[in-house]
Amino acid sequence: MRGGIVVTGTDTGCGKTWFSWLLVKALRAKGVDAVGWKPMCCGDREDAYALEDASDGRLTIDEVNPIWYRTPIAPFPASELEGGALDLATLVALGQGLQERHEIVICEGVGGWEVPLTAKENFSDFARMLDWPIALVIGNRLGALNHTFLTVDAIERKGCRLQAAVLNQVIEEQDVAGVTNRGVIEQRLPGKVMGEVMHGAEVLESEILASLEATGRD
Repeated sequence: MRGGIVVTGTDTGCGKTWFSWLLVKALRAKGVDAVGWKPMCCGDREDAYALEDASDGRLTIDEVNPIWYRTPIAPFPASELEGGALDLATLVALGQGLQERHEIVICEGVGGWEVPLTAKENFSDFARMLDWPIALVIGNRLGALNHTFLTVDAIERKGCRLQAAVLNQVIEEQDVAGVTNRGVIEQRLPGKVMGEVMHGAEVLESEILASLEATGRD
């Protein structure tokens, strides 16, 4: 694994930050110079601080999160309210600069795959410009199947590479949907499901890290 990975999700609140934090921590524990990057965030800055923590101080908070809108809505309307439209080319250049200085950059997205960033561009356009493989975090609950397959279809139509899918247990007690979702997703996405992040887990399962490393060498 070298370069960058874009972490996107099936929707807001699916666990992108938690997975990204776990992944950066796990890589750094193995001696890999991995850093977390949250190019844009809206509302509070807790996601960015989590990635700064995972990166062991290798980046300042403003390097982790160069664009911060205080309004807790999508970046495009937030920029309309607060001023300062996003320049995706500038953000891509920042990501490439981090990639040159560190072994792996884990880029956490904002919201879901098609969240509007500018009047004409969505997060999917930014991910396509970065041209890094995609890790999809699936909030494992009722509705996850529809959200997963819609997102995967959108990723493929954009011409991006889905490297891995990870199910995140968003509730402590799994219901029937949470138990059966993985099997259905594995049938539709053979070889892509890396594993599950259990509710409240503070260490990434070795199954997930090993699978990501294997796919990163493909």
